[in-house]
Order: sequence, then structure tokens, then C-alpha cells
Amino acid sequence: MSASLLGIYRPGHTVLHRLPAGAKLLTLMAVAIVVVVVRGPVSAAAFVAAALTLAGWSGMGVRATLRALRGILVVAVLMAAYLTWQQTWQRAVESVLDLVALVLMATVLTVTTPIDQMLDTITRALGPLRRVGVNPEMVALAFSLMIRAVPTTIEIAGETRDAAVARGLQRDPRARLTPLVVRVVAHARSTGEALHARGITD
Repeated sequence: MSASLLGIYRPGHTVLHRLPAGAKLLTLMAVAIVVVVVRGPVSAAAFVAAALTLAGWSGMGVRATLRALRGILVVAVLMAAYLTWQQTWQRAVESVLDLVALVLMATVLTVTTPIDQMLDTITRALGPLRRVGVNPEMVALAFSLMIRAVPTTIEIAGETRDAAVARGLQRDPRARLTPLVVRVVAHARSTGEALHARGITD
């Protein structure tokens, strides 16, 4: 999976790498709430600057940072256009910068934390909820599948775009959207069938 919105783990010796996965997950949740609650383009720009600082500190590298931002480029453009039309350009700038900051922070989390540690942390945290019918292992599995589905979808979108360009149909939305939807749904079905074959979804 070469294209990854959420990044891939890179071993390191920074403070971010040494922090427990649970502490980083809780911090990300708290920061995300602050980013959403605090309003204004200036504060949003400050959050982006802080996220870029964390990205540099984590050793993520320029290429991984640009790859993470490229993954949300289309969403950011559409969001900016819609909010400028419906509200104000200040609101559009704030929302796009908030999105960029959150994506960068989430990428830093996955770059500095092995996925197994995150899943183990989620499973342990949800352990007490077994009494009310929650299956922590299934929740962790769903979280893992979500993380893996994002880069897969981005990769499929890139391949679909390249195929449309090769046929000279880059200006035809149907030539890109229809194959994308078909391939994403097919991938989801094959994943579900593989899980069912192993008795995981029974």
C-alpha cells in the first residue's frame, strides 16, 4: 500500500516514539476536540504549524507529509469551495486548516506507533465493556480494517485516474467515479468474504 493517508510506522527514538500508545491516542482525541471547538483562521493556522512541528519531530519526512496532504487534497478543495459559497471565506480557511492539522496529527500517531500497539490498547480499554455485550477484539479488528481501507481506497483512486487519463477520458467524471465505486465495493466484498471464510464474522 504505497499511498497512505495515515502513514506507516517508522521506528525511531524520539519522545513521541517512546510514549505509550494509550497516552498518544488520548492526547489526539483531546487535541481534536480543541481544534474543532476553537474557532478562527488564525488559531487554525497555529494548529497546522504545531502539527507540522510534530511531523518534523517524529522524523516523518517531507515526502510522507506531502503524501498525507495529497490524500485529502480533493476533499479540502471541495470543502473550501462549498463553505466559501454557503458561508464565508474565513470559515472555509478555518475548516480546511483544521482538517490539515488533524490529518497531520493522526499521521504522526501512526508513524510513531506500531499498529499492533494501538489495537492492543483499544482492546484493553474496551475490556470492561464486555459486561454490556461489547466485543473488544471485534472493535479492534474494525479499527484495523478502517486504517487499512483508507490507503487502499486512495491507491484505487489513483489507479482509476491513471486509467481514465490513458483513455483520454480525464475530463469525464463517470470514467473515474464509476470504476472507483465498483472496485472499492468489490474490495470490501472480498474482505468480508475472507473474514467469513475464517469464521470471524459468525
